[in-house]
Amino acid sequence: MSLTRVACPISLFAFILFSLSGSAQSAAPAPYQIYGGYSWLSNSFNGLPGSRQGMNGWNAGVGFPAWHGLRARVEVERFTGDNLGASEKAWMIMGGGQYEHALGHERLFAEALFGDIAMNRYWGPNGVPGETASFTEKLGGGVDTPISHHLAIRVEGAFQNENLALIKAVNSTTPYRVPGLPQNFATLQTSLVWTPKTGITRGPANSGATFPRKPVEQEFIVESLNSFGHFHIFANSWWSYLNVGGVEYDRHSWGRVIGAQMDYVAEVLPVAIFRQPSKTDVYGNNKSGTQRETIAGLGISPIGLRMMWFDRRAVKPYYEIKGGMIGFTKKSISQYASYENFSLQQSVGAQFRLTNRLDFRAGISHFHFSNAFVVPSNPGIDEMAWNCGLSIHMRTLHGANEQVDSR
Repeated sequence: MSLTRVACPISLFAFILFSLSGSAQSAAPAPYQIYGGYSWLSNSFNGLPGSRQGMNGWNAGVGFPAWHGLRARVEVERFTGDNLGASEKAWMIMGGGQYEHALGHERLFAEALFGDIAMNRYWGPNGVPGETASFTEKLGGGVDTPISHHLAIRVEGAFQNENLALIKAVNSTTPYRVPGLPQNFATLQTSLVWTPKTGITRGPANSGATFPRKPVEQEFIVESLNSFGHFHIFANSWWSYLNVGGVEYDRHSWGRVIGAQMDYVAEVLPVAIFRQPSKTDVYGNNKSGTQRETIAGLGISPIGLRMMWFDRRAVKPYYEIKGGMIGFTKKSISQYASYENFSLQQSVGAQFRLTNRLDFRAGISHFHFSNAFVVPSNPGIDEMAWNCGLSIHMRTLHGANEQVDSR
């Protein structure tokens, strides 16, 4: 399969945590971590028994502001090598989180990352073709040892899994697995971690002074999304249509980037209606003509980010990305596929102030879902959609409304 046939939305969006609100006399941890270094993979992707060989590579990533020891991460890894007469070139793009705990000067952490792996086509034994994309997950942990106020050395180890398979031919991409083809790997990494600025002490350690905590801005949005056409970005299916309704939660959790307010986003879609061909092939291609069936489902997207500009004005442009899962009562897109799929949404639009507590939102969305090769058949769909919703701003902790710009 080509990379455009699979997507793991969790990897593109991993902004899942709130920013840390420290106590009055404590020092806040560094808000961001930027790291990069050397990576080692325990086996080649075509490393059959008797021909197992490790691979070298590099890693780079960003850790976002922590909340109660939890930190979101986005990571890229690159591995290259030669084994069994084939050149292997792999990219891994993953997102997820880590839980960290200080132990003396060191900081211990556990991690869980999920995402996509992209391969060159002819990576199989003796150069036979294989799938070029798969879901991958990584579970592990490590330690950061500081060497200055802004730099630390990171050592970590992890278990990693993927679902890559071989294919019959480039023009016949039905996947198959040979006995002994590896799926599970160990990884070791050593990196240099840079924290752009250190924590800020909120007050003198012994002053006894207290500092009021600023209320966190929050919104609930009752929303609807309805498809009207299709892109061809991550997937190849063109024949199905999606309508969803639910509730989105937005919380101002980070500061500002390029002038935009950075908000954490989560979403629940208790209503999901999918109209699809009643008969398809393994790739989701329509085999039923104009005959359609309607299936019901629900979705959840716990991972999301919203960037909003001019957030104190009457018209507030935004960009939003959300990742999660969507499931249906029948197998979706193809009868050979799966009931559950990973989802990715991206939207651009604007919110229009109606009152100090109510906004109307309207925008254009891209809604993708696919199963990321958890089963051999992985059709996907890219819906063009319009969305609208009513945003309810929560009152502050003191019961007063925020002052807004009248423009």
